[in-house]
Amino acid sequence: MSAEDEMQRPFLGYGLGLRKEHYETVLNDHPPVDWFEIISENYMVDGGKPLHYLDRIRAHYPMAMHGVSLSIGSTETLDLDYLDRLKALIERVQPAWFSDHLCWTGVQGVNLHDLMPLPYTEEAIGHVVERVQRVQDHIGRQMLLENVSSYVSYSDSQLSEWDFLREVAERADCLILLDINNIYVSAFNHNFDPHAYLEAMPTKRIWQVHLAGHTQEDDLIIDTHDHPIADPVFELYAAALQRFGRVTTMIERDDRIPPLSELLDELGQVRRIAEEQLREQVA
Repeated sequence: MSAEDEMQRPFLGYGLGLRKEHYETVLNDHPPVDWFEIISENYMVDGGKPLHYLDRIRAHYPMAMHGVSLSIGSTETLDLDYLDRLKALIERVQPAWFSDHLCWTGVQGVNLHDLMPLPYTEEAIGHVVERVQRVQDHIGRQMLLENVSSYVSYSDSQLSEWDFLREVAERADCLILLDINNIYVSAFNHNFDPHAYLEAMPTKRIWQVHLAGHTQEDDLIIDTHDHPIADPVFELYAAALQRFGRVTTMIERDDRIPPLSELLDELGQVRRIAEEQLREQVA
């Protein structure tokens, strides 16, 4: 990427997802984490322990907000009550940015609690772009869209996933949260080259990276967020940094959550990989 693009992209450093299992450790030990990402819906409440801990931790660490229920690809009407509550949380937290997934999550008012992929068509691009623009106008900020892992494809799809994501981001003028593990998972499940995905991305719109673990079956990989990051995902992360330069990065862990010290060790590995790639670019 160009030096100008990299200078314009904010860099928070290397962070973790904030999970309730680590609240007390974070407050007591002030661990060397550059920033935390919160799941927006966990704090879109009127009070109680989540907000109590959020406010105290927010006093010490920068934060970003990451949603799982916007359902930007749904044909359902945008939930304005949800957007109002999201906006109120943004005003409270003052995050570096907010994000959600390029997917749909429910139908007829029922939340499936899963991130369902879209058909990659021109019609779907137009539909999603219009909804992203409405969300950004309502919130008053650009949002980041994340690529999801997928296990099914649509016979109606006309584009590759990466072309679809790029077109949505360009036409809606939004940003991208690039999940490297999701690229690896989907590449295995759908038999495509993950490096082709990286090459297709508009570098100036890549503002954040997710890393996570997965579960490997015989002929399927499932994005479970319950294992350490796999070596092939680290290798793909290194390739992403070669293309995009320095990008704010964090680790997601949502099940079988280990002590914070183990995640800090893994985050140290992420930092070392990133710093090695950046040194090679300068040399």
